[in-house]
Amino acid sequence: MVFLTATSESMAYILKTLNSWFWWENIWMPINCTWADFVDREGLVFPKPHQLYATIPYAFVLLIIRFFSERYVAIPLAKALGIKNVRRVKPQPNPVLESYFRECSRQPSQSEIKGLAKKCNCTVHLVEKWFRRRRNLEIPTVLRKFQEAFWRFSFYLTSSIVGFIFLYDTLLPSQYWYYMAEIGFYWSLIFTLGIDIKRKDFMAHVVHHLAAIGLMSGSWCGNYVRLGTLVIFVHDTADFWLEAAKMFNYARWEKTCNILFIIFSIAFFITRMILFPFWILRATLYQPTYYSTTPVIAYFLFNGMLLTLQGLHLYWGYLIFKILKRFVFLKDLKDDRSDEEEEDSLTDTEEESTKSGTKNSSGSSKHLLSSSHH
Repeated sequence: MVFLTATSESMAYILKTLNSWFWWENIWMPINCTWADFVDREGLVFPKPHQLYATIPYAFVLLIIRFFSERYVAIPLAKALGIKNVRRVKPQPNPVLESYFRECSRQPSQSEIKGLAKKCNCTVHLVEKWFRRRRNLEIPTVLRKFQEAFWRFSFYLTSSIVGFIFLYDTLLPSQYWYYMAEIGFYWSLIFTLGIDIKRKDFMAHVVHHLAAIGLMSGSWCGNYVRLGTLVIFVHDTADFWLEAAKMFNYARWEKTCNILFIIFSIAFFITRMILFPFWILRATLYQPTYYSTTPVIAYFLFNGMLLTLQGLHLYWGYLIFKILKRFVFLKDLKDDRSDEEEEDSLTDTEEESTKSGTKNSSGSSKHLLSSSHH
């Protein structure tokens, strides 16, 4: 009992010490400024770091809203736009091919396909079809892509409108809800990384989401709320145009998609390549030197994350420029980050007739893709 008491007291002391180190004023505050200056008084209300705990339950609330909006709004809207929920044809179970698909290659060479056909005692054509159908199962359907784009479009559009209004409101309650919703949204994106559509810039999105949460949380704790609101607003005002372009692209409204993507590109380059570096970064990197010749640690932490975001802006700007270049010369707005579903030429009936035939001398029909020989 004495040991447990001593241990708990030691842990409490360690946590208290770490807490005092984390909130050390030399990290967060400029010279001649202390945490006491941010205590509520005379009608003035300041942000409280403990309020950020609420962003986690808010994230789950947003996930619930997302579920119902995708199911009861996005799906009917997709049907109205002509998007159908196409049923994917699953390949027949085959442990040999499944093991090769997972452990070796999703796209085997022709020589590898011949070896697998011989091993499974079936035709080369059926092995190719099996891998094609198996790859298609890894690609989200057009309806699933539309649902995700609809949710992000809805949030970014709402956030942009609300953010524009809140920029003219300096009262903390409005800023509180703006921050809680935004941080909760990015937490929800972190929680759904495993089930959301994965593209080639997956890691860039992970870095972006973590940097966004870190920046918003840090700016709230340090009372840099005005700056944080500007950063959020600058990012959201371009994103809803992109999600709208995606939705119409999935619906095959090519002209509408092209117009929306061009609007997004213009908004992206204005907000991310002009306003963000020459307005916001200038305010965070250059202007603080007028007020203090010894920047605090928070100056380097926040600006480091802002510069990380700007690096991501340059990366995505390069991808957007490539798409625009291809559009100008080839009239094609294909997104290189997404995998395309492969054509599945034969129906199940045709496959059965193929299996019953003798395409080559590798074996009889009873040993086709259902074979489990190793």
